[in-house]
Parts: sequence; C-alpha cells; structure tokens
Amino acid sequence: MVIVDTNVLAGLFIDGPFSADARALYSEDPDWRSEPFALVEFTNVLATQIRARRLTAAAGQVLVDRAQAVFGNRLHEVDHGSVLDMAIRQAVSAYDARFLCVALAYGSKLVTEDAALRRKAPGLTRSLSQALGR
Repeated sequence: MVIVDTNVLAGLFIDGPFSADARALYSEDPDWRSEPFALVEFTNVLATQIRARRLTAAAGQVLVDRAQAVFGNRLHEVDHGSVLDMAIRQAVSAYDARFLCVALAYGSKLVTEDAALRRKAPGLTRSLSQALGR
C-alpha cells in the first residue's frame, strides 16, 4: 500500500522530472491510496495542460478516468476538523494536511515530491526515491 499526493499521481500520467520513478513505484506496488482531493487537484492539472494546449480534451478525459481507476474505492476521506488540526500542527496548507491525515490514518508515510512538505512533516512523508528504496 502506498499513500500518494497529487504530484506523484500526475507524474504517473504526465511526463515530467519524476515520471519514471512514479511509474516504477506503481509497477512495484499498485495499491495506491489517497484523499479524494487528489482527483480534484489532478483534474485541475489536466485542465491547465489542456488550456496550454499540451494535452487535448479527449486525452484529458482518458487520463482522469485512468486516475480514478488507479484508486478505485481506495480513497480515504478525512474530516475537516482533523485536517485543520494537522494544518496547524505541521504549519502546512489544509490541502497538504488532507494527504498527511490519510498517511496518519493508515500508519504509513505520504509519498510526495513536494520538498517543502517533506521538510515540514518528515515523520509523515517520504520522497519517491525513498519509497523505491534508493
């Protein structure tokens, strides 16, 4: 089981600097979990790519469907009070706190390429390289 945030999910489907690692992690363990907000953020990433003409609308629809399939019924919704508490304790945005709450709920670490988030919450996060044992 792997808890991921949006940047790792995006790396799985959109070529970028850590796409190879995101794909390697998914090949190693396809039991990915997250907070439902990951799909909201991912949809926004796709909309931005489409507006910039780096992706067609049809391709965006395919990718949003594929992203939903990655998680299936393994999205873990967290309550807003817990999110607020986490955001305050870790000095992070409520958006990031949502993912940290999921990691805490599963007793696992969030895989993220957000270096600032990893610095603020080292006990709850790890990089793709760390998740791959590098």
